[in-house]
Amino acid sequence: MLKTCTHYFLHFVFPVFIALVFYPKNWKKAYFILLATMLVDLDHLFANPIFDPSRESIGFHFLHSYYAIAVYFLLLFFRGNIRIVAIGLLFHMLTDYQDFNFWPH
Repeated sequence: MLKTCTHYFLHFVFPVFIALVFYPKNWKKAYFILLATMLVDLDHLFANPIFDPSRESIGFHFLHSYYAIAVYFLLLFFRGNIRIVAIGLLFHMLTDYQDFNFWPH
């Protein structure tokens, strides 16, 4: 239960704090962009089974691959909304990483 609460807290609530700290004037816009990066999980629909608690997302799904993560990192060097997208995607990857590697499954 704590693992699930932590996972969804990091995906949906913690981005509010990221938006408030890094984009205080436009935090609502930044928060919604950060939430939109959750669409990266659409790549789970191509897996069989779609959800497997014993499978790590990082390195398995194509939008969670190390190549994709490298692209997300490069997007940090752009300005504006693209940088917010990059922050959201990288934080999403970090959340998925901790979800598998820091908790028993």
